[in-house]
Amino acid sequence: MRRRSLLIAVPAGLATLAACGDDKSDSGSVDDSASPSAPGTSAAPPKIVDGPLPAITAGTKFGEKPTVAKGTGEPSKDLAVKTVIAGGGKTVAENDFVVANYLGQVWSTAKVFDNSYDRGTPLAIQLAQGTIIDGWRYALTGKKTGSRVQMAVPPTWGYGEQGNEQAGIKGTDTLVFVVDLQDTFNAKSSAKGSEVAQDNKDLPKVGTNTDGKAPSIDVPDTAPPKELVAAYVLEGDGEELGADNSVLVQYKGVLWDGGKEFDSTYGRGQLTSFSLQQVVKGWAQGLTGKKVGSRVLIVIPPDLGYGDNPPQGSDIKKDSTLVFSVDILAKL
Repeated sequence: MRRRSLLIAVPAGLATLAACGDDKSDSGSVDDSASPSAPGTSAAPPKIVDGPLPAITAGTKFGEKPTVAKGTGEPSKDLAVKTVIAGGGKTVAENDFVVANYLGQVWSTAKVFDNSYDRGTPLAIQLAQGTIIDGWRYALTGKKTGSRVQMAVPPTWGYGEQGNEQAGIKGTDTLVFVVDLQDTFNAKSSAKGSEVAQDNKDLPKVGTNTDGKAPSIDVPDTAPPKELVAAYVLEGDGEELGADNSVLVQYKGVLWDGGKEFDSTYGRGQLTSFSLQQVVKGWAQGLTGKKVGSRVLIVIPPDLGYGDNPPQGSDIKKDSTLVFSVDILAKL
């Protein structure tokens, strides 16, 4: 289990990746507890077969909310997987973080128990054992981004014999999912934007490498700024972040005083995602308006960071100025 991020300003700690795609309430029909983020239950890899699978009757294009017919006959006892639309993007690997829109329903009733299309917010989740149901983990590994994948997941590789009572899923239900794979990232992912001049000698200089390794952060031997600094190091060409968005990032944080690293996704070998409404004010204000695909230098004065109440057990002292390099990988 990864240790908690030091970025979170609330005592509960970092929201899981599974929840970040679901932090906006829906109109009422969708039950977030039925997200495929429930732990897997199987002990061995499934046999993957081509079908049977119910027809997609509407919303047949990639990115459109699909309508899926009720399953007919008995579903396969194995994991049925079909690439409905073949994309030409990056290949998804196990333990990657995938960004995807999806719809899930019960085979026997066609009851839709969850979908991200209505929320307008894709799911970002790691294809790792214990993080996501095994049906997704096995079905999506090896697929390419830009693909639409349909699967029928028996209980063994879904929610198990216990089902999900709150979502109306019984322990005997086979589940049908349609998944639009938007993107995939791993621990070596980096921002890919254009370099921006770092001319201010009174500010830290951040490395511009895009090889997935942690960038250097060189802090000058001067007094820290009293105001928030948020400046592009690499400027991407993606969407701008809104104040209420969630993001998937790589980051590294050091103290202005001495330049000592205190937190890093690179060191953990695992990306992280969160809502900008859940982090310290300096992060929220510094990333709002910045573009996806960018690397951003953020210098956070104490009043927008942890002030006189730093996280226990960390190297952050009272009234510390914090310096971050943040790679914005995806807007969620």
